[in-house]
Amino acid sequence: MSEMAELDRSKIDYVQRNFRNNFKFRLMLWKELPMGFSSKMKIKELTDERCQVTVPYNRKNKNPFNSTFWAVLGMAAEMSSGAMLLQYTHGQNPSVAMLVADCHAEFVKKATDVTTFTCNDGLKIRAAIEKTMETGEPEKIECKMVGTNEAGEVLTSWIFNWSVKARKK
Repeated sequence: MSEMAELDRSKIDYVQRNFRNNFKFRLMLWKELPMGFSSKMKIKELTDERCQVTVPYNRKNKNPFNSTFWAVLGMAAEMSSGAMLLQYTHGQNPSVAMLVADCHAEFVKKATDVTTFTCNDGLKIRAAIEKTMETGEPEKIECKMVGTNEAGEVLTSWIFNWSVKARKK
């Protein structure tokens, strides 16, 4: 894989357009990630650099302590980085495998309304994917995301360590 990696911009635009369309995103969740569909998770923003994902506090998402269940928060946190990985890997040649290798979470305050997760690691994700496409060697990406409530208070922070590797042609 000695040629310079070059991402197909039309594939990135396709994912961004479809993930930002709430109906199409929810349809994809229904088909591919039913728990995400059930949680009413939404993509608020998806650009090359940043992704914001929201998840509401509701009867289905709550725990016995009257806050959003930690696993629902984790699913939305993962999506805030995972959507950016998907936008840079969908339909690319060579294809790129991705896997969560590790995660860590810190909980600061109860989640009792809409939680918005923000990940600003898009350019770091893109660089790692371009590098694995160029070299064929695996790359690790540490993605940080912060979950805030509607008042802007930090509720939780997460770190997902992703592993990406270009498949052989």
